[in-house]
Amino acid sequence: MQMLGTFIKPMHREGIKFVAIFAAVTVVLFLISEVLGWIGVGLTVWCYYFFRDPERVTPPREGLVVSPADGIVSLIEPAVPPAELGMPDQPLTRVSVFMSVFNCHVNRTPIAGEITAIAYRPGKFFNASLDKASVDNERNSLAIRMADGRSLAVVQIAGLVARRIVCFTEIGAKMQTGERFGLIRFGSRLDVYLPEGVEPMVEIGQTMVAGETVLADLLLPERA
Repeated sequence: MQMLGTFIKPMHREGIKFVAIFAAVTVVLFLISEVLGWIGVGLTVWCYYFFRDPERVTPPREGLVVSPADGIVSLIEPAVPPAELGMPDQPLTRVSVFMSVFNCHVNRTPIAGEITAIAYRPGKFFNASLDKASVDNERNSLAIRMADGRSLAVVQIAGLVARRIVCFTEIGAKMQTGERFGLIRFGSRLDVYLPEGVEPMVEIGQTMVAGETVLADLLLPERA
């Protein structure tokens, strides 16, 4: 059973209709050609794995900012948070996590707090690994106010293939660190804007696990 659980993961409900569509197309492909049918099987399995939603073990200590997405750290640089969130117009450290079409795409809250703003903005669909994607691409931005009064921003950004950003939470919701808050379909990126003075604990090229990998420690400056 443990070995079976290694390969078979729970699937998020958002993926049910897509897997059903892929499976239906696969049946038609088998009627046309066995070779095409098996290609359809492979694509259906890929679709199932794209929407996989495995359980994650979030670090229990307060003050730890965790990755909101599976993927690779593609950018670490100072940037102003999206204007639509109403946060101060000053650069903060932005950590970008790029998700390929093979990563799990369920997004998780990087820190516990209250959702004080959610702002969707339509846009273009450049490759999500590019710097200009943060400004030009379709995005959905959230501001999270932590217990100490500081705010952190997390932004879902659609990519070259992605065409649908899904957000499960709402303004006023009290979220826990690592809690599921959204999903982006088919390749995308998540940006985290750390509070002023907080330094990231990750490097470009590092592999991230949503809800588990620590991005930063809010208590580190106080301890120092």
